[in-house]
Amino acid sequence: MRALIFDFDYTLGDTTEGILTCISWGLARLGFPPAPREEMRRTIGLSLGPTLERLTGCADAEKAREFTRAFMEKADQVMVDSAQLYPDTLPVLESLRARGVRTAIVTTKASFRIRAILEKFHAVSLVDAIVGSDMVEREKPHPEPLFMALGMLGAEPGEALYVGDSPVDAECAARAGVPFAGVLTGTAGREELEAFPHVCVAESLAEIFEEAR
Repeated sequence: MRALIFDFDYTLGDTTEGILTCISWGLARLGFPPAPREEMRRTIGLSLGPTLERLTGCADAEKAREFTRAFMEKADQVMVDSAQLYPDTLPVLESLRARGVRTAIVTTKASFRIRAILEKFHAVSLVDAIVGSDMVEREKPHPEPLFMALGMLGAEPGEALYVGDSPVDAECAARAGVPFAGVLTGTAGREELEAFPHVCVAESLAEIFEEAR
């Protein structure tokens, strides 16, 4: 295994409060009623168009663009400050760096947002590549983001492992031909992740790291 690629939200870290604030802001700006907290939380990891459709039933492309603009406007104010890394994240990234394993993050967040979060925790040097929603034409579960990360890392699909918490991550890995490891720190249950091809489904990032060794 030459490379480990990670999702961010609910895999490496938690930006729940920032995301929910941004979703609520976007819904209000478009005149939609507030959404229940748990329903909003279960959209984390989706791109913003599908988030709007799941919460409101609205599939209008222009409304999705308006929602995205409102979300990003609020995210500039709150997202980095709200971000936290899981306790296992830095030790795992440091161990991978010490072993010479290349790492990347593939996320539906904008790449500059992930970089700012890593800078907040002095962890930029522990990640070799970031692929965000601002860098691709087609977001997860389309395999384009994973293919881009593999190219940046100089790895073939069979030489990498993609670690994520959601069915979207698992489907993306399957479509890219990249082995998948699921972590149960998100909203998806074990059965949801085990429905896809997987190396393992574990309770924590540290447990996945032990499996990957």
